[in-house]
Amino acid sequence: MWIFFTKREFLVHKHGSDSMKKFLNAFKKYFADFGQAVAKGDIWCKLSLLVMGAGYWGRKQIVKGIMMTLLEVVVILFTGMFSINYIKDLNTLGTVQYESKFDPLTMKNTVNNYDNSLLILLYGIVGIIVIVAFILLYISNMKAVYRLQLMKEKGEHINTFREDLKELINGKFYVTLLTLPSIGVILMNVIPIIFMSCVAFTNYDMDHLPPNYLFTWVGLRNFKNMFVGGATITFSYAFIRILAWTMIWAVTATFTTFIGGILLAKLINHENTHFKKMWRSLFVVTIAIPQFVTLLLVSKMFSDHGIMNTWCSNIGLTSFLKHAGVISTNYIPFLSKPGWSHVMIILINIWVGVPYQMLTATGILMNIPTDQLESARIDGANKWQIFWKITMPYVLFICGPSLVQGVISNINNFNVIYLLTSANATANMAFANSNAKETDLLITWLFTLTNDNSNYKMASVIGIISFVICALLTLLSYSRMISGDKEEVYQ
Repeated sequence: MWIFFTKREFLVHKHGSDSMKKFLNAFKKYFADFGQAVAKGDIWCKLSLLVMGAGYWGRKQIVKGIMMTLLEVVVILFTGMFSINYIKDLNTLGTVQYESKFDPLTMKNTVNNYDNSLLILLYGIVGIIVIVAFILLYISNMKAVYRLQLMKEKGEHINTFREDLKELINGKFYVTLLTLPSIGVILMNVIPIIFMSCVAFTNYDMDHLPPNYLFTWVGLRNFKNMFVGGATITFSYAFIRILAWTMIWAVTATFTTFIGGILLAKLINHENTHFKKMWRSLFVVTIAIPQFVTLLLVSKMFSDHGIMNTWCSNIGLTSFLKHAGVISTNYIPFLSKPGWSHVMIILINIWVGVPYQMLTATGILMNIPTDQLESARIDGANKWQIFWKITMPYVLFICGPSLVQGVISNINNFNVIYLLTSANATANMAFANSNAKETDLLITWLFTLTNDNSNYKMASVIGIISFVICALLTLLSYSRMISGDKEEVYQ
């Protein structure tokens, strides 16, 4: 066993080290090739340092030369006439406050030429990204021009623009296919992440809302308040409690639905179970109903004065629990009191999530190698031993990536928590002062801070923390899965 884990850790370390070495070598080679192109390039390469399309003109690739030159002009104009004005103000995020004065001559309010901190930050980030992308393209262009020079010196054929287009459609179609999604990732993911990360280092909140007010950089103050305390000590208290509940919820919700789905699939597919299609269809129907509809209905059923509380009161269960000292109210606080609500949320999530896992598990169970099962039966293994020694390891091997995804999804599971508990308040003043509830996850707390309280600075800190947690869990889990190398066991 010690040898197994030692080898496993070695493989993880080796895989990570090799990847880092490859990245560093590729990084060094990227700039080394650029330096070689500058040093050994001909006159057309030298001209490409000023005009990006010059190198293509010298190789009679006129269309590509015009396109690169136009791109260079556009970037220079965009930077010089627009983004540079915002980039230079990034250090202060604006100095001129919004002012509105009444002009007695025109009988109208006049507004000064004020700064908008939000636009300065956003457009400044976009401007920097455009400049960085242009620099990388500039280097790549120089290397491409130098390659054309070497091809000409060797007497090799240089593609025309039409031939390049044909190659992008055929041989390099993956480049064409991935270009637009890559741009989409930058616009929809990278820029928002960078923007959110920057907001975490500002005082952007309700008291500093643009355009009427400016916000400024505050360094690590928000992180200090979140982790250590200080002026907003309640944030550190709420953060620890909410982070603990988030991790407990993510692990519990994932594995309860996973185990429940396997057991349900096993039960339905059991040889003694009749009407298999009917039972399977019955649970599939629950998936057809939108989840938020189910959650809203369940939240009304288990409210303080809902159907379940009425029924419990009629049968005397509420009175019994009150006399026993379990509850102190005339209703059972299924979703309104910490502890009760934590348990109910997990139980409701099992009801909602098990059918999905059941379908996945059904497909996996139907594809377990029958020779392994038969061999186990011949060797005298009972059904319980076969389940734990063969079925579960096989399912875990196949569903490993799905389980990791499930944990990450539950960390960011907004619907279940928010729809079930959004109407409830907290009696804990430490939570109330930080605009949180005991049942909140990091994601629902973030939503409350932004949507209801305009506390964007602390919400951004929470967003960064959530991103780091999810990224670390994903990278560590997948690296260990890759290093396991157990595929031959199930082949």
